[in-house]
Amino acid sequence: MAYHKGSIPFRALFIMLCFGMAKSLYTIPLKIFIGTFNSSLDLDLTPMKRIQASGLSLASDPAGIVNFLDMVTNLQGDSGRGYYMEMTLGTPGQKLNILVDTGSSNFAVAAAAHPFITHFFNTVLSSTYQSTGRGVAVKYTQGNWEGELGTDHVRIPSIPGTPTINIATILSSNGFFLPGVNWQGILGLAYPLLAQPDSSVEPFFNSVVRQTGIPDVFSLQMCGAGLSDSTTADPAGGSLVMGGVEPTLYSGSMWYTPIKEEWYYQVEVLKLEVGDQNLNLDCKEYNQDKAIVDSGTTLLRLPVNVFNAVVEAISRTSLIQDFTSGFWGGTKLACWLKGETPWRFFPKLSIYLRATNNSQSFKISILPQLYIQPITDVDGRLDCFRFGISSSANGLVIGATVMEGFYVVFDRAEKRVGFAVSRCAGEVNGGLAVSEILGPFSSADVASDCAAGGLLKEPLLWVISYALMAVCAVVLLILLLLLSCRHRDRSGEITDESSLVRHRIK
Repeated sequence: MAYHKGSIPFRALFIMLCFGMAKSLYTIPLKIFIGTFNSSLDLDLTPMKRIQASGLSLASDPAGIVNFLDMVTNLQGDSGRGYYMEMTLGTPGQKLNILVDTGSSNFAVAAAAHPFITHFFNTVLSSTYQSTGRGVAVKYTQGNWEGELGTDHVRIPSIPGTPTINIATILSSNGFFLPGVNWQGILGLAYPLLAQPDSSVEPFFNSVVRQTGIPDVFSLQMCGAGLSDSTTADPAGGSLVMGGVEPTLYSGSMWYTPIKEEWYYQVEVLKLEVGDQNLNLDCKEYNQDKAIVDSGTTLLRLPVNVFNAVVEAISRTSLIQDFTSGFWGGTKLACWLKGETPWRFFPKLSIYLRATNNSQSFKISILPQLYIQPITDVDGRLDCFRFGISSSANGLVIGATVMEGFYVVFDRAEKRVGFAVSRCAGEVNGGLAVSEILGPFSSADVASDCAAGGLLKEPLLWVISYALMAVCAVVLLILLLLLSCRHRDRSGEITDESSLVRHRIK
């Protein structure tokens, strides 16, 4: 929960999955117990609207500007609350925790007090802050904020210099900051097309690349798999490597899929498998609206038809019978006696992605340890779990549920997203792998373009709409003038014909 998307329809970003308290009674033999579910901290940052490989796997970037090892473990957090890094804004510097989101493009920080945050960026105290005088409003499916645009220096750990960055200062919000989160802003890492209020607002990473000279690539490892929301220990965290790839964070080979369009990090999904069973859906169903990679979304979100097919296949494959629909719908938890983990009852889930060689694909697979997620315990006797997959009306979103199994590279220079098995993913399973990548496979059995035939992307649709409206307005104005000249009588009254044209304009 892809925070972004403006107050106009194609600029929505933050989707918060707030479940509230729900009591559930399960009848699965010997395994399901009454549990209490509070998942109000789930994040869904997916916007409602409508992003030279050689030499990247080094301990520092080819230009020698940064050392990637210095960026390892620079993130804190978990999939339910989001992953954030400490950054310093303004002069003198003010430290804030900033949420990392590859599903939006604005760098926005709290600039006023809020009950759910401990501190905020005080622009008055920064001698280098400059307001642009432009307002900005971002509306999400649940929650929104308003503020103003400005610029200031930002100090990023392990990045040289203090680049000047566009900052949206949040002055008021509703449902954006939630109880228990430990961040005070959001770092949108997507493309300018998603920036609010328009694409003239240069996103954070574009500014950093332009001003520091680091390569136009960043990579992300999120290590919160298996961390329940009742965990009192320090958050698991992860790594955001700006400028390249750190090879110590992954094992095996890196597999790349092309970026289909540069707005979100849109990719092309060819098919899904539950266990070894192909869902056998038209590949366009997987890409309906879009398929994106979004660190700001907690769950794996699937188009409705795909979600229903996945639930049906898991239900048929699972060793557990008569699962309540509330579990699949995200309103109820399944609970087992403490220590009796349920993962052996569920199959692995595989997503096939188009390879950079268009005739080939590869698959990324997650074991149930990643999508059957621990939430909380009950009186120290029960371990409870939620379903880490949900339905979506806005496309397929590869969120933290999947990303926590992989080290993900956003290679903007080569227009591709890379996946490799994350070294921290096995920590949830006693050192055993909970994710895998296999390939290459032939893609001859699927369409040559699975994303074709979808709806026009909203930013483009709005541009076309405005252009057509402008043309129509000019034509009607000319028509009015002509009709006015030709159909006025001596009294100066307008004829019925030209009056009808006027009514049409209204």
